[in-house]
Amino acid sequence: MAEYTNRTVVITGAGSGLGAAMADLFAAAGANLALLDIDGPRAQAKAEELSARGIAAIGMRVDVADKTSLESAAAQIGEKFGAVHVLCANVGVQQLGAADKLTDQDWQWVLSVNVMGVVHTVNTFLPLLRAGQGDRHILLTSSSSFFQFGIRLAAYVASKFAVTGYGEVLRQELAPEGINVTLLFPGGMSTRHLQSSREARPEALGESKLDMADIEAMMASADITLENHVVPPEVAIRNLLATLSAKHPYLITHGNYRQQVEAQQREVLRAFDRMAAN
Repeated sequence: MAEYTNRTVVITGAGSGLGAAMADLFAAAGANLALLDIDGPRAQAKAEELSARGIAAIGMRVDVADKTSLESAAAQIGEKFGAVHVLCANVGVQQLGAADKLTDQDWQWVLSVNVMGVVHTVNTFLPLLRAGQGDRHILLTSSSSFFQFGIRLAAYVASKFAVTGYGEVLRQELAPEGINVTLLFPGGMSTRHLQSSREARPEALGESKLDMADIEAMMASADITLENHVVPPEVAIRNLLATLSAKHPYLITHGNYRQQVEAQQREVLRAFDRMAAN
């Protein structure tokens, strides 16, 4: 799409999975790419792959839970590309476990990355977005778990509720400046997300434990199957550029859970009715 030609896109979590698929999509639209990931070699390898195709791309290691790391990256990106036109705050980590079994360290890790990492990313790059001209966008990766929450996901779901609420307020605050905020709700994807999450956890917070029984229980409780809920990331974001161009507030990627959302909203409306009746 012509509107992204020679405009700069910053993507966190761009070394693999959903972030790498975003990079390919924006690259095909002619954008300049700044690819950030806690796995620096993967981010650099992706940037080199795009550069070989004639795309202006750089990759670097960034830990979104570390503001200094983000500030260093922003300085380099500003020096190379100037303004930023699209910011994709895409990083998220996963820790499964029963709500009463998750440790303080589990909660600290998930919230520091999934919530404060998003806040730090936006705050760090907002000056470069404000330096741009024309339409600019912030894409915040939430999760289908915001609508289709299952057991063993308490920390993750709580973090995505926080990201969604933050995004709603951010959209209102930045709209007068011509900066759009879109919330992305991806469903299950065939990526290395669980593996990369475990690799990214700081040693000081202990090992990220993964029990297949937790995954099976979560999928059963949310009525998730591989057949109806898991797709390649490039399929999940097939409508991303059009959604941003139209400045839609939400992008649902895939999944068969509309009835669950409608049922939940009916319960909310019934609560209003009960309030009005008393």
